Amino acid sequence: MIRPVARKDLPGLLKLLRFMDESPQRGVLAPEARDLEGLAEELEDGLVLLREGEVVGYVGLYPFWDGAALEGPLAYREEDLPLLLEAAEGRAKALAPERLYAFPREENRVLRRALEERSFGLLHVTYFFVKDPEGLDYPAPEGVRVEEGFPGAEVYRELYRESEESWALRLRWTDEELEEHFQDPAVHLLVAYLEGVPVGMAEVELEGKEASVAYIGVVPKARGKGIGRTLLSEAARLAQRKGASLLRVRAHHHEQGALELYRALGFSLEEAVATYAKELRASR
Repeated sequence: MIRPVARKDLPGLLKLLRFMDESPQRGVLAPEARDLEGLAEELEDGLVLLREGEVVGYVGLYPFWDGAALEGPLAYREEDLPLLLEAAEGRAKALAPERLYAFPREENRVLRRALEERSFGLLHVTYFFVKDPEGLDYPAPEGVRVEEGFPGAEVYRELYRESEESWALRLRWTDEELEEHFQDPAVHLLVAYLEGVPVGMAEVELEGKEASVAYIGVVPKARGKGIGRTLLSEAARLAQRKGASLLRVRAHHHEQGALELYRALGFSLEEAVATYAKELRASR
C-alpha cells in the first residue's frame, strides 16, 4: 500500500534513510534530517510504501524550477522503485508541472535504471569538488579586473546567455527576481571585465564555514586567457575573507575544461549527481 506519510511512519522512514546512508550506491536526493523531530519538520508532500505495516519505501515531491523534484525514491527492494515512481507521477498531476526531476548519485545504477525505464532522460552528471580556499592566488591576466556586485539585469542576462551552454533557467527570471537574489547577504557575484567589457562571472554562496561556487562561466570569445582561473581565485579570496574554510565547486560532465582545471588546482571529488528529467505535459 502507498499512502501519504504520517507521523507514525517516521521511525520506519528514519531506518530507511540510514539504510540509504550505508552506501553511495543507494544515494539520492532525500530528506537531510536523521532524527524524528527534524524529519517531522522537513517532510512536505511525501508518500510511503508499506508492507505488513512496515515502511519499505518512500518518495517525496515538491515544486522545483519549472516543474517538481523527487526526494528518492528510496526502497529496500529494487522491484519497489517503479511502484513509487508511478505513485509520484500520479501525485504530480495535481501540481501540473511541466517536468519531473530526479537526482540520484552517479553510482546509484539501480535507481538510474528504474528512472530510464519510466522514460526519464539524463540531462547531465554534475561533479562536486572541495578544497581549502588557500593556495588559489593567481594574478589576473593583463587587461582583466574582477569586481564584486550585481551589474544590472541586462548585463547579467547577456553574460549568462553567452557563457552558459546547457541551462537557461536564469533567463526566465524577472529583473526584480534577479535583484532580490543578489541582495541576499549570503550571495556574492564576481564579474570579470576585459578592457572594460564584462566577459565572465562567478556566483558564490556562503553558509557557515563553507563557500560554494554555484556558477562560474566565461563567454566563448574570452576563453583560454586564464579568466576562469582568475574568477576562481577571487572566489577563494572572498571565501577566506568571509571566514570559510571549505570551497566547493561543481561542473557538468561535458565541461571538460572546468573538470581538468579543478583537478589541476588540487580539488578533491566529493560526489557526482546525475540529473534526470521527464516531460509530463507531452506524456498526457
